[in-house]
Amino acid sequence: MKQNKFINFEKDVGIFIRGKAPPFDFSFLALTGILALFGSIMVFSAGAAYAEFRYGDEYFFIKRQIVWLLLGFAVMLIASRIKPEVYFKITPILYAVTICLLILVLAIGFVGNGAQRWISIGPITIQPSEIAKMTIVMMLAYYFSRNEKLALDKRNAKNKFLYGTLIPCLIMGFPIILVMLQKHLSCIIILGVIGLLVIVASGIDTKYISMFSLVGVMGVASLALFTDYTKDRIMVWRDPESYKLTGGWQTLQGLMAIGSGGLFGLGFGKSLLKFCYVSEPANDMIFAILCEELGFVGAVITIIIFSLLVIRGYTISLRARNVYERLVIFGVCTKIAVQVLLNIAVVTNTIPNTGISLPFFSYGGSSLIMLFFEIGMLLSFSRYARITK
Repeated sequence: MKQNKFINFEKDVGIFIRGKAPPFDFSFLALTGILALFGSIMVFSAGAAYAEFRYGDEYFFIKRQIVWLLLGFAVMLIASRIKPEVYFKITPILYAVTICLLILVLAIGFVGNGAQRWISIGPITIQPSEIAKMTIVMMLAYYFSRNEKLALDKRNAKNKFLYGTLIPCLIMGFPIILVMLQKHLSCIIILGVIGLLVIVASGIDTKYISMFSLVGVMGVASLALFTDYTKDRIMVWRDPESYKLTGGWQTLQGLMAIGSGGLFGLGFGKSLLKFCYVSEPANDMIFAILCEELGFVGAVITIIIFSLLVIRGYTISLRARNVYERLVIFGVCTKIAVQVLLNIAVVTNTIPNTGISLPFFSYGGSSLIMLFFEIGMLLSFSRYARITK
C-alpha cells in the first residue's frame, strides 16, 4: 500500500486548516485590537518629538511599531490556529529553551542601558526574561495538570508540601534566580507575583506557599536594600525633589505631565513635556503622556479597557476544559494585569522606578510580539471554552 507523503496539518502537526477550526472568543480579540491600535497611536503622539530630536525623523518609532504590530498580529493568528494539545506537548521544551537562553545571556549577552539582558541573533534581539514570563506560566500549568491529585492531596501533608509547594516553587524559582543574576528587579517581581498567583489558582493549600512567599519577599527586599543600584532608586522614590537633576528627573517630569493633563487633557498630540522633558516618552513613561494629552478621563478609559480584557480572559479561564488551559489563560491575563498596575504605580511614583513597560502601549518589538503570541495561544484555548461566543 502506498503511503501518503503529504502532511496532515490538522492531525499530524496540530494546526487547524482553513474552515476546520471552532470559533474563538471574538470579544477578547476585539479588546486586544482596540488596545493595540490605541497603543500604536499613542506611540506616535508620545514619541514623535523625541524621535525627531534623536533620529531626525518624527515617524521613526511609529514606522517600526507598525511593522512589529503587523508581525505580532500574524504571530497571533498563527498561534490561534495551533491546537491546545500541541502547546501542552511542547511546554517542557519551551521551558528548557528559556533556561538555556537565560544562562546564555549571562555568558554572551550584550549590555544595553547598563544591564546585560539581551542576546543578538543576526538582526534579531531577544530578551529571554520576557520569554520566561510566559514559559513559567506554561510549565506550572503543565506540572499541575500532570500532578493535580498529589498536589491537592489534603490527607497527606508530605504530598501537599512536596508536590503542591516545593516542586512548583523550584519550577518558578530557577528562572527567577537566573534573572536575579541579571539584576533585573522589575522582572523578578513580575515573575514572582505571576508564578505565585498561578500556584495559588491551582487550588493548593496556601499554608506552605505563604511561607515560601515570605522568604521570597525577604529575598527581594534584601536585594533592593543591599544593592547600590536599587538603593539609589529607593532614595529617589522617597524624595525625588532632592534628586531632580539626576535620578528624580524622570519621576518629577512624569508627575508634572499627569498633573497638567487635568480632567480632559491638553488634546491629542499637544503634550508639552514629551519634548525631551519626560524620559522614555514612548516607552516606560508613555502613560504619563497619555494623561497629559487625554487627561483623567482618557486614563480611566484606558484602565477600563485593560480591565475588560483581563475580566474576559478570566471568564474564559473559568470555563476552560482542563487544568492546563485554565491556568495558562489565568497566568497570561494576570501577567497583563500585573504589568499594567506596576507601570502605572511607577509613573505615579507609588513604587520606586523599576522600568516596567505598559502592555500594547510601550514602544518595543520583542515584548509586543511575545504578548501577541500569548494572546494567540489564549484564543486557541478559547475555541473550546464553555462560554457564549
